[in-house]
Amino acid sequence: MSTTKNPPVTKNMDVTVEIIGIGHSGEGVGRINGYTLFIKGALPGEKVRAKVIKVKKNYGYGKLLDIVEKSESRTEAPCDIYNQCGGCQLQHMEYSAQLEWKRQRVINNLERIGKLVVVGEDVNLEGHLDADQSDREKLNENKGKQLNTNLPLSNGITALPTLGMDNPWNYRNKAQVPIGEHEGGLVGGFYAQGSHRIIDMDICLIQHDLNNDVIREVKNIAQQLEILAYDEVSHKGLLRHVVVKIAFHTNELMVVLVTNGERLPKQEQFITKIRDKFSQVVSICQNINTKKTNVIFGDQTRTLWGKEVIYDYIGDVKFAISARSFYQVNPVQTKILYEKALEYAGLTGEETVIDAYCGIGTISLFLAQKAKKVYGVEIVKEAIEDAKINAELNGMSNVEFEVGKAEEVIPKWKDQGIEADVIVVDPPRKGCDETLLQTIIAMKPKRVVYVSCDSATLARDLRILEDGGFKTEQVQPVDMFPHTVHVECVGYLVYQGID
Repeated sequence: MSTTKNPPVTKNMDVTVEIIGIGHSGEGVGRINGYTLFIKGALPGEKVRAKVIKVKKNYGYGKLLDIVEKSESRTEAPCDIYNQCGGCQLQHMEYSAQLEWKRQRVINNLERIGKLVVVGEDVNLEGHLDADQSDREKLNENKGKQLNTNLPLSNGITALPTLGMDNPWNYRNKAQVPIGEHEGGLVGGFYAQGSHRIIDMDICLIQHDLNNDVIREVKNIAQQLEILAYDEVSHKGLLRHVVVKIAFHTNELMVVLVTNGERLPKQEQFITKIRDKFSQVVSICQNINTKKTNVIFGDQTRTLWGKEVIYDYIGDVKFAISARSFYQVNPVQTKILYEKALEYAGLTGEETVIDAYCGIGTISLFLAQKAKKVYGVEIVKEAIEDAKINAELNGMSNVEFEVGKAEEVIPKWKDQGIEADVIVVDPPRKGCDETLLQTIIAMKPKRVVYVSCDSATLARDLRILEDGGFKTEQVQPVDMFPHTVHVECVGYLVYQGID
């Protein structure tokens, strides 16, 4: 006899529900007889009326119809296209409440995924279970790593209040905008949430003002010169994306035109019109991407006019940024993030540091200011080439970079007699390779600094390191992306050994 229980709601049902939390994509989380309903635009503490639009076995989705009781944290989103664009998810929430929620999400993942006991003020997991369930599903799909929920809890760690911005607007130094066609005209903006439908945009409130101006003008110029937008269905048309990068400290601008073909019609006119409009532009590049793919950049980039790079600073360290270089998009918060990493590294000038996933050397060079020696490893060859250029640019001779997998290169360094006092990791969203974690455990550095862009994978990896003899002392959330659901963290671990 089946004991399967039918959901208490059906599609198109009109329901009234209290919101108890926020999901991992920013939706309000409500419950009806134990059944979870995700409702975009609803906030914790609110009672809302919603229409059920999708029903699954254990959860469903609703469309917000009316707010019966409003949260004190609710505010009017200032962006005209906020309800259409998928770029931001939390503009309708007061910024101080965003910071509190991001810390709470980090705490929740540390507790439930990492089995870490978080101590300190305002630790309250109520209303965040549903986001955690989504993160658990994602983690279980990641390389077959299964979460062991029977692990013992560790001794308490501190999750500090989220470090936010004084002005959480106009912070992005890079815009990458898909170009399309609508009713005979060019449009450019961001995709509607969960789709590839472009929402045309004149102003994005989290972009630097100059980025907005350049995107708007490039669309106008392309329209004037009758350059066709790329259509991803037919694979025809030329202009796929416009990418604009601005160096906050030098005010230098780079414009990258991503095209579905090598030939750029009326190239000289295009260049002249951009230069005439923006004196800050020092580099105009073309990236060629003829593949049927959602990936923005192709393999070939050429400089149409000006320099191959622009220059910017993080603190006192200078960086050369090329068309395809990865560089943190929020320079104000990047400095805060790296200063916290430097603080946790505890450098006195006598330490040897290994930076896994070093990229173009941003963290490596920041640490090299205070370390005796820094070794950086990164699997992307072009990134290592950029890292070496950046080290030379800053006259830093106490840094060495090598191409390869961290889990293969670091053991080789160990065999060569290189012993790390501190290991720093800054992995992609999927977290550290498990072999690398075991390598760190085998090397037994005094301290590990873990920079993370996903607190779910951070929690998983901290659990592995704790089982290998490390103790997590602190986790510091940093708000690199205000008005979105994303939050960066810096974790501080010390080696204590295994009893």
